[in-house]
Amino acid sequence: MGILDGKVAIITGAGRGLGRSHARMMAAEGAKVVVNDLGGELDGAGDSKTPAQAVVDEIAGQGGAAVANYDDVASWPGAERLVRQAVDTYGRLDVLVNNAGILRDRMSFNMAEDDWDAVIRVHLKGHFAPTRFACVYWRERHKAGEPIAGRIVNTASEAGVIGNAGQANYSAAKAGILALTMVIAREMERYGVAANAIAPRAVTRMTETLFAAFGDDAMKQLEPQTVSSLVTYLASDRAAHVNGQAFIVYGGLIQLLQGWHPVASVEKTGSWQLADVEARLSELFQSASSKLPPLG
Repeated sequence: MGILDGKVAIITGAGRGLGRSHARMMAAEGAKVVVNDLGGELDGAGDSKTPAQAVVDEIAGQGGAAVANYDDVASWPGAERLVRQAVDTYGRLDVLVNNAGILRDRMSFNMAEDDWDAVIRVHLKGHFAPTRFACVYWRERHKAGEPIAGRIVNTASEAGVIGNAGQANYSAAKAGILALTMVIAREMERYGVAANAIAPRAVTRMTETLFAAFGDDAMKQLEPQTVSSLVTYLASDRAAHVNGQAFIVYGGLIQLLQGWHPVASVEKTGSWQLADVEARLSELFQSASSKLPPLG
């Protein structure tokens, strides 16, 4: 018995890297999986049916159930078709893992408009569009009196928490995904749906050059399966009590993230004037740094 027996899961960007790892593990735990991947290059260019179909074949070879989907998840019609395919093929939908993404890294002063638009579109809209149609499905089933145990797992990044030079587009999109996760968690809890997010570190096509600099031992500790273990658990009924949370996960570490919250305060009688701010702002940094922490 797997912890996802009887479940139907959509995983976007599942043709390679983390998504492939998620799909294989969830199938091994009993889920029927819709493997979505447009099959594009790292920067989003092109398309190919090969990556998604290869993962489907791997799952079938291990005795699991999977079907490929090649839709663009940042397209409204594509996201709707993706959700419909899961329901039409397997009769239901229980889990949505939003994982699809691209990279177009540039310093802000070198970034072209298309670099910004493409990354925001694939990451942020590509998370929202499938979520929107999955939520429509679950809300309708709830209204019809069916018990719902829906799960959404979104893929954010530490770059969306404290920023990363050269990734204004990516960091902004990932910060948006964290906020989106909290909104969906609040909106859908009443319908039996939980939404959570991960900020993973793993060696994939997107990160292999970065992590290679840390050596072979570090590369071995950053295998995608580590991340997939948390994602698979969050997708299960056993995680029904977890909602609206975000986790950093890699190697042997899982950290719980908290959102923006006050860490220091200064008050005065009456409204703030410029001279007051100049005189007292430094009080905020007596126990907090006035500089950004290093990434990682």
